[in-house]
Amino acid sequence: MGVVIPPRAPRAPKKVLAMPTVPFIAINLALVFYSIGVWSERIQGRLKPWHLAFFGLGLVCDTVGTGLMFEMAGGLTFDVHGLTGLLAIILMLIHAVWAAAVLLRKDARMIANFHKFSIVVWLIWLVPYLSPMFFRIAGVT
Repeated sequence: MGVVIPPRAPRAPKKVLAMPTVPFIAINLALVFYSIGVWSERIQGRLKPWHLAFFGLGLVCDTVGTGLMFEMAGGLTFDVHGLTGLLAIILMLIHAVWAAAVLLRKDARMIANFHKFSIVVWLIWLVPYLSPMFFRIAGVT
């Protein structure tokens, strides 16, 4: 009598990242990169070139994630989330360009005080990042 090998159960198909997952990953990477840049600059007390690199990474991730979300939503939504999100990207771009200018000028006072602007932009950026959660909690769709 031989060994009987039972037939294999069919394997579940491999999971592929769902479309909404990609923009969420990009937006969360933006939070990580931008927060590292802003808060390390604040803690160190002066703007450094590597902070600018993290501002740029945050901006790129946020722009990619927002662009993908625009595609999913059919364009810009004219609500608190959509408008503050657009404002945040514009401010992040201004922030990165201004940081580059400050570093190129090598003005010690501006380098030491730049974190004040960084914190303000970061706080404004948090509004569109956190607003979907608050809208869900409040039951607003």
